[in-house]
Order: sequence, then structure tokens, then C-alpha cells
Amino acid sequence: MTMSAAARNFANWWSHDACAKAFWSQQECEPYQQLLADTMDWASPKPNEKWLDLGCGGGAVTREIFKRTDGKVAKIVGLDCAAANATAYRKLQDELGDPSRERISFICHDFSGGLAQFADAEFDNVVSGLSITYAESFDAAAGAWTTSAYERVLREVRRILRPNGRFVFSVNVPDPSWGRIALRSWPGLLRSGSPLRSLKRAWRMLKYGRWLKREARAGRFHYLPAVEVKRHLTAAGFGSVQHRLSYCDQAYVFQAIKAG
Repeated sequence: MTMSAAARNFANWWSHDACAKAFWSQQECEPYQQLLADTMDWASPKPNEKWLDLGCGGGAVTREIFKRTDGKVAKIVGLDCAAANATAYRKLQDELGDPSRERISFICHDFSGGLAQFADAEFDNVVSGLSITYAESFDAAAGAWTTSAYERVLREVRRILRPNGRFVFSVNVPDPSWGRIALRSWPGLLRSGSPLRSLKRAWRMLKYGRWLKREARAGRFHYLPAVEVKRHLTAAGFGSVQHRLSYCDQAYVFQAIKAG
């Protein structure tokens, strides 16, 4: 079916099963493994903590939190706009065993609209992998995309964190090079149990990547310099902001503390 230019501009492929599944494959690749390691280094999960995995995808970060606490985490809520990730979470629970069924859950929700389903100070920490960049808001009167949803999600994360709770997240750098990531990813894809399927998903990732960069240039998505990300965090009430490069230098990993 052919879509009009307007429909293409407003389509959100993140909620589509094919898009969600395409990005599952990156978990097998060296660049993502480095990003995951850098994220978990700052996350440093402990037993009995409550975590939100915001924009969780297939649950790679959730798996690491569970494993690094020897299954003694109090709870992990994975939240993502793609319903297909519910299947990934069921498979994750099967992999991790019975304790995970009580401690790991999945919610299908687009965080661009906020996080009203969560109470104030409900979580000890929040983690997010390459996701908050895609909080989107359109001003129909002005006919333009805005940063209001991006700013709202930062405020909402702060609200649901306990005092001194940490927000550890990654975001892509301005104008990220998907080709550079792909070149470093091919060996891992070829070594995977289903290389043809993985290569197909990698091709889809590149296709979706072109869409993401096009929409970012239009102001819909937010590939921001580190100084801009820090400015937004400070405005939302976070302090002690740190960042580092990862993901073939195509992403920043941030850590910010809920001040007060």
C-alpha cells in the first residue's frame, strides 16, 4: 500500500513488529555489547532494587540487571511502544527461570505521552538504551515538531525516581554513522545461530536508520550534542551529570542523579 508523503512523515515505525525485531539482532554485535557493558558499568544494579527499563526493546538491559543481581533484584519493569517486545520478554522469562516471572514484567506504552502509570519515587533507578531520543511531540498550530515530549520524559523520570536515584541512559550522537556501526557488526551477525535472518534484520536496521536520521533533521527526533543533553537534564532537576562515548563513538552514555 502506498502512503502519502504526510503519512510517511508521521508514521512511527518503532511500534511495528518488523522494526522491533530488526533491532533485536544488534544485541549480538560488538558495538552494542560495548554499549551494554558501558551502560551496566554505571548502572551497577544491586539486590532488592526496583528498576524501570525505559524503551526496553527485547530486554537486553533487563537481562543484565537480573543476572548481575543473581536474580535478587526486587523488580524490573520493561516499557516499550512495540507490542512485539512482549514476546521477547516471555522468552526472557523462560530463559531466566521462575523467579524472573515474579520480578520482571513488560508494559506496552509510548513514553512520549508521559509515565502517569507510575507513582512518585516508585523506582530506585531508571535505565534506557538508545530510546529517549525518540520522544516525539508535534505542534499542529505551528506545524512543527517540538522538544516538549523529550523534556516531559526527563521530568517524568525524575518524578518516579527515589531521592538520589540514578538515571543511566544512552543516546545517539548528532548525525550518527550507521554504516560505521554496521561494519563493526558484520562478524557478530555472521557468527550468530541464524546468520541469514540476522543479515536481513541488519539491512532493515539500516533502512530504519535512514528514516530516523531524516526525521531527526526535521526536528522530530533528538540527536543532540552532549552539552545539550546535559542542559535538558539540569533543567529537569538532575545533578551530577556524567557522560562517555560508546557504540563505535556513535552514542553517549549518561549518568544523572535525582537531586534533592
